[in-house]
Amino acid sequence: MVEAYIYDAIRSPRGKAKPDGGLHDLSPFELLAPLYDALCHRTGLTAELVGEVVLGCVTQYGEQAGNIAKSSALYAGWPSQVSGLTLTRFCSSGLDAINIAALKVNAGQEEVAVAGGIEMMSRIPMMSDQAAIFQDPEVALSARILLMGSGADLIASLYGASRQDVDEVALMSQQRAALARDSGFFTSIIPIDNPVKARTLYQDECIRGEITLESLGKLPASFEGVGKAGADALQLAEYGHLGAISHVHTAGNSPAMADAAALVLVGAASLGEKIQARPRAVIRAMVNASDDPLQVLTGCVAATEKLLKSQKLSIDDIDLFEIHEAFAATVLKVRADLGIPLEKLNVNGGVIAMGHPLGATGSIMMGMLLDEMDRRDLTLGLVATSGAAGSGTAILVERLK
Repeated sequence: MVEAYIYDAIRSPRGKAKPDGGLHDLSPFELLAPLYDALCHRTGLTAELVGEVVLGCVTQYGEQAGNIAKSSALYAGWPSQVSGLTLTRFCSSGLDAINIAALKVNAGQEEVAVAGGIEMMSRIPMMSDQAAIFQDPEVALSARILLMGSGADLIASLYGASRQDVDEVALMSQQRAALARDSGFFTSIIPIDNPVKARTLYQDECIRGEITLESLGKLPASFEGVGKAGADALQLAEYGHLGAISHVHTAGNSPAMADAAALVLVGAASLGEKIQARPRAVIRAMVNASDDPLQVLTGCVAATEKLLKSQKLSIDDIDLFEIHEAFAATVLKVRADLGIPLEKLNVNGGVIAMGHPLGATGSIMMGMLLDEMDRRDLTLGLVATSGAAGSGTAILVERLK
């Protein structure tokens, strides 16, 4: 098996998914094009070396439809022989893009692949593709697929998490993200020009470092109405010992919607010789896992457990974890089930603070992990993401020193 290396991981800033957001005026093609250019400039890569572009994108509709991986590479001026594949595993899509790119290198099918993700949520709103699993009650009930917020409230109920518990998770995410931003820790960010607004976005827009527990506590519950409409009854039919679902998640302790894109250069050792660049890390293991769809968001825990077991590793063996902040209760489950110390877990904040551009998040998390491992001179890191229906993905990397 050919070893798969990560040579670089870059991303755009995360823009607010609103018309006044810093990236809103750009199409997905216009957002990805400068990242393709930057990847070549930073690494010495020539596009002719790339065999495949693999991008995660959850809502493949409108501007994001039509195989955005292939079409965006062509838009960016990359040669026609570069193949393109667009995939979705819900919110794990950006990490699964790296997974598939690495597997292609492992198998010897490609020497070089570019992985990543794109989601312009201000232009292509979540669920605008009107997928039956979220729009058709009969299909959703038969498949036991619920919306993410309902899963988060169930997790909170199962773990006895109070409103203050989940708000404290959100506050820590905001404080850590604000400190990392202000300290210049996010070195994978590529500034993006927005000519319509005549501005350049340099940093993530969603971070609210000034937030307090008091201000978080004033926000109304977001998913109580969905619960009353039938989600609570479906969950309680299986978890009847709860008696009721605690609706503790709000806009403040849930992932913020965002616009962003990310690219990761994956290749064999031979790529380094061709571009005269040293890889940053080698991919040591990759897994997919699935958990209870009624909890929706616990796949990151199942995937982490599966990966550690497959590699005969413990939490103590891993230097740093980036695990998806798929709502605050998921973080509480991660801490309770896996026992990851806070000083190893999401040390620079997560998507509650910085925003969750669905298909791009997993690739962004990989870049954040590598940046922080470089800063701290660490060796083993693990990224894990959750998607809808209990899906999860995890990747273990070893940083090369």
